[in-house]
Amino acid sequence: MQKIIDNIPANDPIAIPEKKAIIDAVLNANKDRQGGLMVILNELQGKIGFVSEPMQQYVAQTLQIPMSVVHGVISFYSFFTTTPRGKHTIKFCMGTACYVGGTQQLIDKTKQLVGIDPGHTTPDGKITLELCRCVGACSQAPVIVVDEEIVGRVRPNKVPQVIRPVMEDKADEPAA
Repeated sequence: MQKIIDNIPANDPIAIPEKKAIIDAVLNANKDRQGGLMVILNELQGKIGFVSEPMQQYVAQTLQIPMSVVHGVISFYSFFTTTPRGKHTIKFCMGTACYVGGTQQLIDKTKQLVGIDPGHTTPDGKITLELCRCVGACSQAPVIVVDEEIVGRVRPNKVPQVIRPVMEDKADEPAA
């Protein structure tokens, strides 16, 4: 049976031969595995960086399961994303202790410095701001997670210091 996915953007991983080969390899290695859907989506997220809607459709068709099942997993687990993230992520814990401790002020200050709202990526692809559920560091509330590093007891006046390393990251820029 021919697999048909509608409206695939030219920049979607399914439309890029090198990335589609990665997607196919992940699917072939795990399609017969018990609980394979979660493994497949997790590996795709790790190798591609996100799981787009066309990728979700392709996974559903390949596994012969409803698209709603794939989308249900993607939308339930907050670590999955359907759009590309920036090179760096800054996450704001929205758990009760952090929220009450002032997360909104940290978000406001970061928006002021970076110029984007949570859920968006800077135009240069460097930074993505995200909201997340409790990160399990309630005793350090409020918490920001910069890439994988948890930074606790952050106050709005400390936000520039906390995010400066990712704002100043010039690793991908040509040397002067």
